[in-house]
Amino acid sequence: MKYRPSRRTRRMAISTAVVLALAGANGPWLYRFSTERYHDYKINKPDYKAANGHWDFLDIPSEYKINTIHAALLHTGKVLLVAGSGNNQKNFDAKSFRSVLWDPKTGGFTNIPTPKDMFCAGHTQLPDGKLLIAGGTKRYEKLKGDVTRAGGLMIVHNEDPDKPITLPAGTRFTGKTNGRTFVTKDPVLVEKATKVFDKNTGAFLRNDPGLGRIYVEAQKSGTKYETGTEDNYRIAGLSGSDTRNVYGIAQKLALDKKDFQGIREAFEFDPVAEKYITVDPMNEARWYPTLTTLKDGKVLALSGLDEIGQIVPGKDEVYDPKTKKWEYTGIIRKFPTYPAVFLLNDGKLFYSGSNAGYGPATVGRAPGVWDLATNKFTKIPGLSDPDRMETSATVRLPPAQDEKFMVIGGGGVGESDKSSKKSRLVDLQDADPKFKDGASLEEGTRYPSASLLPDDSLLVTGGSDDYRGRGGSDILQARLYDAGSDTYKRVADPAVGRNYHSGSVLLPDGRVMIFGSDSLYSDKANTRPGVFEQRIEIYTPPYLYRDARPELTAGPKKVKRGATAMFTTNSAATIKSAKLMRPSAVTHVTDTDQRSVALDLKKTDGGISVTVPKNRALVPSGWYMLFVTDDTGTPSEGTWVEVP
Repeated sequence: MKYRPSRRTRRMAISTAVVLALAGANGPWLYRFSTERYHDYKINKPDYKAANGHWDFLDIPSEYKINTIHAALLHTGKVLLVAGSGNNQKNFDAKSFRSVLWDPKTGGFTNIPTPKDMFCAGHTQLPDGKLLIAGGTKRYEKLKGDVTRAGGLMIVHNEDPDKPITLPAGTRFTGKTNGRTFVTKDPVLVEKATKVFDKNTGAFLRNDPGLGRIYVEAQKSGTKYETGTEDNYRIAGLSGSDTRNVYGIAQKLALDKKDFQGIREAFEFDPVAEKYITVDPMNEARWYPTLTTLKDGKVLALSGLDEIGQIVPGKDEVYDPKTKKWEYTGIIRKFPTYPAVFLLNDGKLFYSGSNAGYGPATVGRAPGVWDLATNKFTKIPGLSDPDRMETSATVRLPPAQDEKFMVIGGGGVGESDKSSKKSRLVDLQDADPKFKDGASLEEGTRYPSASLLPDDSLLVTGGSDDYRGRGGSDILQARLYDAGSDTYKRVADPAVGRNYHSGSVLLPDGRVMIFGSDSLYSDKANTRPGVFEQRIEIYTPPYLYRDARPELTAGPKKVKRGATAMFTTNSAATIKSAKLMRPSAVTHVTDTDQRSVALDLKKTDGGISVTVPKNRALVPSGWYMLFVTDDTGTPSEGTWVEVP
């Protein structure tokens, strides 16, 4: 029988002929058109997806599009997306604060009433499955040139050892030498002085004054109200001995840039009720803080800019989920903002050196292991590109038991154009741990997103070579990292560049959501202001393009540490491994929650049994996704399990 081409084949042949006929007159345009068509065809081929995975845009109705700064996976399977004011001062001035809940199962979205500006807050998963969010924005920064009134930090001294004093908002400070007057907008508590005695004789030596820190501003606009040097300041409205005991000292008060200011407010987000619940505020206001879960389930709050735009001076504090209260640790240790601090198997903390920017270039930036009980900090040497750790990502490689960490990329302090392509590795179970270089990225990468996958690989994607994507420097690449061989494999490229204010979250079905990006400019010439990226992409890894995946059909919802649990499955014969993965709570590519804990696995009749490690510091109380993988490395969907 003679072959007759189908109508569709004939149409395609005619279209091809037309395209070829137009080639002479429209070569460059046609080349681009045909190249894009071929690329689209190539990345959608089944064999390409099976080798490289695939990216898709999340369909977000316009009323739910926000400037996502923070994201957390909840034990309901939904994802909380938080913008607050979304790095948009118009939203801040209008008190328009946004949060949206997305359900990956149904594709549905819900707007969540947001009580405060949680822009640049800290967050972490709590033992009962709620999400703790603390800090945020009190005031937006003012760049030099936009500041009309001189101002800055006033240190208030109280030399009275018998009583503290509170100065109300509107208190006036007048310089004894310069004669200029500055005013507070907020009240300030100044602690009483501390009596100091000789350790040997017991004799009284002196009173160390109590201190209070407050932002002050000139009463009038103009450069003539600036000060150039340190001065002592008299405080209006005092009487009696307070006029002698209480005074201010300030350095330069000028029209310089004024940084963001933080808030004390804290909230728990209830995934079941789907609402924010107000809890006790922190003792310190914090903007850009890190919240790290401790062995006992309490939460440590670190760093951040305070209510006057200064780095919190090392006053770390702890939140107790049972009492809903905060208490100072009594320990003073300074870090730059959003320090990457992780809980280790012995209850100590590891600081990788990763951070998000604010803070002195020479204070609190060296990596090390921190014993919170004694405040002893043991530095870890060997870190390459140590001056390029801002905006780097740190990941605890699987299994979490091994305490191996990787620090990826990063950049120079502040708006530096320096960036690093290094991946630094450290094994904290070595007797004398040192960083060493692992596989490198192709180019310097600030803001890389890194998500652990249930097959023990690591997705590293996005970032930019320069500060906030300056000069069109976004990196449209994704890689899978294999810790066993210390190699990166290039996979399908994302369609959207991601830099500042971006992050990624592993979903229960094994896909990865990547969000955000806040470019400084929208063109390579750096002439047009950037626009916040509201599109969200979903990466489907290669393992989801295989014929089948294992499935857990039934099992307990709660498993104690040290206990063994039975799960039924029709795939028992092929299942090779099991793990608990803690859900992410990520912002500014900082995610100290994610970890993958290997479980002891045995086959049973009609199923498997898994045993959870006994170590509370390795497996902090809370909700986890239980994944099993088969002999091809294909993972199941995550099954939610609570570890009380």
